[in-house]
Amino acid sequence: MDILSILGVIFGFLAIVGGNFLEGGDTSALINLPALIIVFGGTLGATFLHFPPKIIFHSLKVLLLIVSPRKHLLDEQIEKVGMWSALARKEGLLGLEVVVDKEQDKFAKKGLQLLVDGNEPEVIRDCLEVELNTIEHNEIQAAKVYEAMGGYSPTIGIIGAVVGLIQVMQNLADPDLLGAGIATAFVATIYGVGFANLLFLPISNKLKLEAYALVQAKEMMLEGITAIAEGENPRNIELKLSGYIL
Repeated sequence: MDILSILGVIFGFLAIVGGNFLEGGDTSALINLPALIIVFGGTLGATFLHFPPKIIFHSLKVLLLIVSPRKHLLDEQIEKVGMWSALARKEGLLGLEVVVDKEQDKFAKKGLQLLVDGNEPEVIRDCLEVELNTIEHNEIQAAKVYEAMGGYSPTIGIIGAVVGLIQVMQNLADPDLLGAGIATAFVATIYGVGFANLLFLPISNKLKLEAYALVQAKEMMLEGITAIAEGENPRNIELKLSGYIL
């Protein structure tokens, strides 16, 4: 579990609430349901219009990666590729058939199957690169959903502020109703900027980092399987792939 992500959200919102408290403000003044509906609802509406359903649903699926990132275990993957290479040199590529059935990772399994089928290294690389590009595209698009929300949120917050000011102007003759309109105006701005900079944009950047880590792991597997197809020495393959580990 990524504790820093959880602490980041907590510290970010506590800083705003705590700062307001130290200034003598009432914490309840930051809670405004109309402002929340305008900003959050408007942001969701604009985002739903921006992206197709497939990307929206995938962005919800990968959101858990913020607190529970994937474990790629590159060391173990390199060791596994080395074992595959040694087995291929000893028993030939057909000896990897047993490994294909046991492999859980779909990307690696596809590469091994291409190996067993006797495809040329260039064909194997091309096939895996197509799938890798698709994986990268989907992951980056999911991150861009939250990036878009971070862009829309402050603007929707301004709309909320204008809505609140309209209410103020309509009730100038009734001082009792002015407070609600003014509160909605200012709190909507806070919500818009706060959601963007404390949630949406950080989430987007975190998911992009997760996407790059996933692509790197798949790319390493691609290079390893291609090297096996080219008949490279198992030890050399492991040394080559170790370059992916910082």
